[in-house]
Amino acid sequence: MKYLSAKLRRKWSPEQVAGWLKRAFPGEAHKQVSHETIYRSLYIQARGFLKKELLAHLRAKRTVRRSQHASLKRNGNGQSKDAVPISERPASVEDRAVPGHWEGDLIGGSKNSYIATLVERHSRYVMLVKVANKDTESVVTALIKSAQKLPRELYKSLTWDRGKELADHPRFTLATDVDVYFCDPHAWQRGSNENTNRLLRQYLPRGTSLSVHSQAKLSAIARQLNERPRKTLQYQTPAEKFAECVASTG
Repeated sequence: MKYLSAKLRRKWSPEQVAGWLKRAFPGEAHKQVSHETIYRSLYIQARGFLKKELLAHLRAKRTVRRSQHASLKRNGNGQSKDAVPISERPASVEDRAVPGHWEGDLIGGSKNSYIATLVERHSRYVMLVKVANKDTESVVTALIKSAQKLPRELYKSLTWDRGKELADHPRFTLATDVDVYFCDPHAWQRGSNENTNRLLRQYLPRGTSLSVHSQAKLSAIARQLNERPRKTLQYQTPAEKFAECVASTG
């Protein structure tokens, strides 16, 4: 099928391709294919350059979810004493019904290089932010600049992993009017962000320097993620879902 190779090269999973085909061609069974068929075609009949090339675009399969390697886990030392715990976050944030609530974290590379990752909970829309360093001044300054690019209605809160890189969160809130909440130690409370960090390793492998990537390059990577259909969104893309949110604010 002509769509398959193009979508896999954009790092869509076979399940995402199959779901997108159902949305794109409803009632046209001859233009649809199951993700099992795609996998079987690639793995069982992987002969020739094309199939091997497409196999390289599939995500690495893990036997155990090891989220501690997907993002920087910290013990909270140095975190601001004014941190508001996630238990005080409004219930409206938890159910994902209202857009404008984000999850964030840093991912690290070699040579002390870091990138801030942000995911909007309602749409799963991703933003990647280049940071000069992991000190709180650098991180907060970069997050402020990023937040100011969005309508106020679409950036109401930020839930962050515990760590001293956001110790100066009061400055962030003062500049953006965005409330900040912090996760409990060693807890899985930013599922969208954690999953995104794992996906990002397709583009930003562990052990490589992240400082070589410009903001333009990071934005291009985020755009690819945002244009992947998501099962949790009934195979809409985060870009489509977020565009609906933007339109509703106008």
